[in-house]
Amino acid sequence: MTPIPSTAPTGWLLRISATSAPADPGNFEQQRQLLRSVAEFDPNTRIWTAYIGQLDMRALNVLQQLYDAARRFSTEIQLEPVAAPSTWQGPTFTDDSDLAALIAARADQGRALGQLHIH
Repeated sequence: MTPIPSTAPTGWLLRISATSAPADPGNFEQQRQLLRSVAEFDPNTRIWTAYIGQLDMRALNVLQQLYDAARRFSTEIQLEPVAAPSTWQGPTFTDDSDLAALIAARADQGRALGQLHIH
């Protein structure tokens, strides 16, 4: 009997999205220069996207660049956990890691990871 391949995800990624703020061409170029090395840009949605599968220096650099863009250009940043696609070649958070548990708990609460409670 041949085993059926598992379709369950092997790990999780943090998808970080930054919605580009409306800006004049000069400011948009500054946003582009800041974010192009850490995220991919979709011109149709005007969203920059990056994926993180482990907390390391690269991840901290990605987060810092995206939050610098938010501070300087008022881009809107969202974090959400996603199952790593089978084509993903990088590291992933595993189901049993503390971070994966935190991500799952935050997602279950109906708000994006990083979104603060409003009092």
